[in-house]
Amino acid sequence: MKRRRDPVERADKESTDLYDVSTWEPRSALDLFAYAIYSAISYGFRAIVLAVALAITLLLLVQPAILVAERPLLGIFFGLSVVPAALLAGFIWYTDITSNEPLGLLVATFVLAVLFATFAAVVNSVTRPWFEAIPIVGTVLFFFLIVGPVEEAVKLLAVRVFAYRSDTFDAVIDGAVYGAIAGLGFAAIENAIYIAGTVAEAQAGVFTAATGIATVRALVGPGHVIYSAIAGYYLGLAKFNPQYAGPLVVKGLLVASIVHAIYNTTVGIVPGAVASLYPVSPELAFVGYVIAFDLAIGYYLYRKIARYRRTYSAVRDDLDEPGLPEETEFDPPMR
Repeated sequence: MKRRRDPVERADKESTDLYDVSTWEPRSALDLFAYAIYSAISYGFRAIVLAVALAITLLLLVQPAILVAERPLLGIFFGLSVVPAALLAGFIWYTDITSNEPLGLLVATFVLAVLFATFAAVVNSVTRPWFEAIPIVGTVLFFFLIVGPVEEAVKLLAVRVFAYRSDTFDAVIDGAVYGAIAGLGFAAIENAIYIAGTVAEAQAGVFTAATGIATVRALVGPGHVIYSAIAGYYLGLAKFNPQYAGPLVVKGLLVASIVHAIYNTTVGIVPGAVASLYPVSPELAFVGYVIAFDLAIGYYLYRKIARYRRTYSAVRDDLDEPGLPEETEFDPPMR
């Protein structure tokens, strides 16, 4: 957005030094000192947040690390549990018709999502007992007011604090790509914590327990990717519509959070109901429901991406018409 100017600056014809009148830049020793303090606070706060997130992450990963050290084969279960989510994130990355995103930014977003996921874990753990004390609707309120909004917010934050600021974030669809990567990072650490906790509690049949929980987490992971890709798409819209940036971010978080909460609320009810009405096992009903839910919400995301791709292709095709500028080597490549 264009910088607003004071009436003095607007009336001046750049012939007067307006320092400390209507314009300002650090000149004096006090100016430089104030600038240095602000920079230290700004960057220091970010460093503190990252340090706290890193400390909590390392604390949460102690148990998985010990288990893998004792039983190295468990590392395979951790890895396999994120394969479906990774494949989905890769597909969303592939659908970016504009340009490839730098690997460094993708990795940074993944790592930040892993770190920030710990904030959601702490908030969920602290607030859950309060909501469980509320009869009948407590758990549902917990999903809609805490789990959905908090988890989707920290995933979007992983995109916002770094990749969003980059000049390579130069298309709306990039928001969906980085959102998907953030969802993958979140799923990765969540899976590790859940699998480690289940294995640690297993009295016998450790690998049987690991197989079961890894399968469940493999099914859950793609949901995280889809939800945060939706929120990320709206974050992309916000970057290129600054006058409506706030409402767009809120809309994306609302959609992602509500869908997330609906899944959490229904996944413990619908499969059991299906298994009681039809001759299928609860496990098969669970698998079928999760896949069906992800396909339905994934189709919502797919339609948005497909519409963007069609519009992008149509606009690019228009550039080939006579009288219009031709593509240059600096234009983003088509896939």
